Amino acid sequence: MSEQGRPRILVTPRSLTMGAHPDLAPLRMAGFEIVTATPGQLPGEAELMRLLPDCVGWLAGIEPVSAAVIAAASRLQVVSRNGTGIDNLPVEEMRRRGIRIATAGAANAPGVAELALALILAGLRHIPLGDRGIRGGDWPRRRGRELRDRRVAVIGCGAIGGEVARLLVALGAEVVGFDPKPRDLGLAPDHFRWVELDAALATADIITLHCPLQPGGAPLLDARRLAALRPQAIIVNTARAGLIDEAAMLDALERGAVEAYATDVYAEEPPRDLALATHERVISTSHIGGFTDESVARATRIAVDNLLAVLAPKVAHAG
Repeated sequence: MSEQGRPRILVTPRSLTMGAHPDLAPLRMAGFEIVTATPGQLPGEAELMRLLPDCVGWLAGIEPVSAAVIAAASRLQVVSRNGTGIDNLPVEEMRRRGIRIATAGAANAPGVAELALALILAGLRHIPLGDRGIRGGDWPRRRGRELRDRRVAVIGCGAIGGEVARLLVALGAEVVGFDPKPRDLGLAPDHFRWVELDAALATADIITLHCPLQPGGAPLLDARRLAALRPQAIIVNTARAGLIDEAAMLDALERGAVEAYATDVYAEEPPRDLALATHERVISTSHIGGFTDESVARATRIAVDNLLAVLAPKVAHAG
């Protein structure tokens, strides 16, 4: 409890720690004190272990969470993610402790899908090359390619991947998809079809990743699969850094086997090893897929509602 006797909720997403977000107000109105991590930074283990022990709820971001952090959170009842992924959480330890886990569903799907599309177009038209060249006093003109009639493989067709597929179809691309659990995306079969993973990877001009990590954490795109790609392949990753074998990707870029790698995700954020992030064939963005006004607001509202669904009845009963 705080000095005022109000139960505490920790808020750690970088999109919410830079200033008071209006969609956090219902937590205060329900009688909770909001505690935030260092503004604009992913909290590390030491900071989490300092902040969490007195908190009953946690509105969490993508920060890695160890079992030791959960062990130190003696009062924690619920963790509410402002996104869909939970592979940064020690799920088994949390279940053992009876700590609830809630996610924000498809809140950031439009924002991430639009960024993926922007990265595809930037790779096809060499936009970063032109921007850097003109700023440096040059006039680079590398011939690009058009998206229309290009084959794009969407790997993972949940809320985000499905939205990417719909955007691509609307722009005239030939879209194939892979997902362990295929579902109806509302797309006509002459515009979209399901294929097996290796067939999707080996026959596409563009590959865009929207899937979780593989069991055990092995990269999805390893040296073998990168070697099997079509010439001039463009790869977009707005999902997980661990889906890519970074050493194999660097080698493929150096050899020209991959035309461009566009990524919004990194093993460490911000990355200290810049060999891949700053390569001339890499387009890098700073994990901004869901960082739009609309996505942040949607995700925050859902995450707050999830916290209140678990905690508010208990506070009312205690009162």
